[in-house]
Amino acid sequence: MTLWSRRKFFTTSLAGTAAAGTTNWMGAARVSLPEPFRGNPAAKRPVIISSANGLHALEKGMQVLKSGGDSLEAAVAAVTVVEDDPNDDSVGYGGLPNEEGEVELDASVMHGPTRRAGAVAGVKRIKNVARLAKTVMERTNHVMIVGDGARRFAVAEGFEEMDLLTESSRKKWLAWKASISFNWRPGVDSPEWKEKASASPLDSEEFRARLEDICGHDEALMARSLAVIKDPPTGTINCLAVNEKGEISGTTTTSGLSWKIPGRVGDSPIIGAGLYVDGDVGGAGSTGKGEENIKISGGHTIVEMMRKGMSPSDACLEALHRVARNYNNDKKKLTTFHLYFYALNKDGEYGSASLWRNGYERTKHASYAVHDGSEGRLVECAAYFDEVGGAG
Repeated sequence: MTLWSRRKFFTTSLAGTAAAGTTNWMGAARVSLPEPFRGNPAAKRPVIISSANGLHALEKGMQVLKSGGDSLEAAVAAVTVVEDDPNDDSVGYGGLPNEEGEVELDASVMHGPTRRAGAVAGVKRIKNVARLAKTVMERTNHVMIVGDGARRFAVAEGFEEMDLLTESSRKKWLAWKASISFNWRPGVDSPEWKEKASASPLDSEEFRARLEDICGHDEALMARSLAVIKDPPTGTINCLAVNEKGEISGTTTTSGLSWKIPGRVGDSPIIGAGLYVDGDVGGAGSTGKGEENIKISGGHTIVEMMRKGMSPSDACLEALHRVARNYNNDKKKLTTFHLYFYALNKDGEYGSASLWRNGYERTKHASYAVHDGSEGRLVECAAYFDEVGGAG
C-alpha cells in the first residue's frame, strides 16, 4: 500500500505561500502567485484533458482551441460528443436511469476568463446539459436551475425535448429490476419459473432466464447488464481546457448514479466539488462517488493546493487524502466506492489521481485522457492506494 505523505504536502505548501509585501488600496496584502503560474517552460498550451471516457471526443475540443476559440466552448464541444453517444451509458442520451426508469442529468460549467459559472441538476428530457449549464451562465442572473424548472428553461431557450432512455439502457434497467425484485420475474405459476438454487439472485437459473429474455440473448448486452447491476456506475465526464493565452475553463456532465433515488444529485453540478476553475490558477473536477467529493469540496481543494504551488497530480492526491481521512483510512469501507480527480493549471500542466490503482475495469490501470495538440491519448492516474478496489 502506498499512502500520500502529508510531509510532502506541508513542504510544498510552505514553499508556495511566500507572498509579496505589497498592499492594495484596501490595505490587504497582495499575494504573488507561486512560480508554476508565472510561466513554466515545460508546460504546453493549448491542452484539453478529460476522464477516460472522453478520449474520442477531445479532438473536437482541440479543434476549437487551435482555431483560437474560447476554452469553455472547447470543453463543452468535447463533452457534447459523449452526451450525444447512445453507446455511452454514463452521460446524456442513453445514460442509465434512476430506480423508476427515468434518466436524470446534471452538469456544471465554469469560465475562467470571466469568472462565471452555471449549473443544472435533475434535468429530464434534455440531452445536452453541459450546454444548458452554459446557457444558464450566459442568459440568466442565476448559477443553478434544477428539476422541471431547468427543463422548462431549456425549452424556452430552444433545446429539444426527447426521450433519453435508449432501448439498451431500458433493458439494463429491467435487468436490474429483475435482480432485486421477485415481482419483476415470472411467478411460481409460470412454466418459466425455476427454484432458486443460489444465495445470490444473479447466479440463479431463474434470473439468468429472465436476463436472456430481457436482452434477447445478446451476450454483450447481458454482460454489460450484469456489470452495471453488480457495480452501479456513477457515470460522468469531466473536461478541462486551456487555450494558448492561458485562459482556462471546464465542465462536468453526468447521468448520475445508476438506479439512484429520483432527485438524487451528486457532485457534478456542485460548483467547488465536481468542478472548480480559478482563472488565475487552474481548474479541477472529478468522477466517481459524488457524495464523498461533496464532503471535501474536492474541486476547490485541488485548485487551492495548486495555488500554493502543488503540481496538479499532488493536489489531486491531497484531495483523496481528505476523503480517506473521513474513514480513518479504513479500506473495508473505502473499497465500496471509487473516486477520480483531474486537474489542469493555466500553464498547461495536468494531472490526475484515483483512489485505487485500478480503473472501473478492475484489470486495467486507472487512466485519464489528454490532448496537447498532436493526438488524444490515455495517461495513467497517480494512485492513492496502490491496490485494486472500488466500485461504481
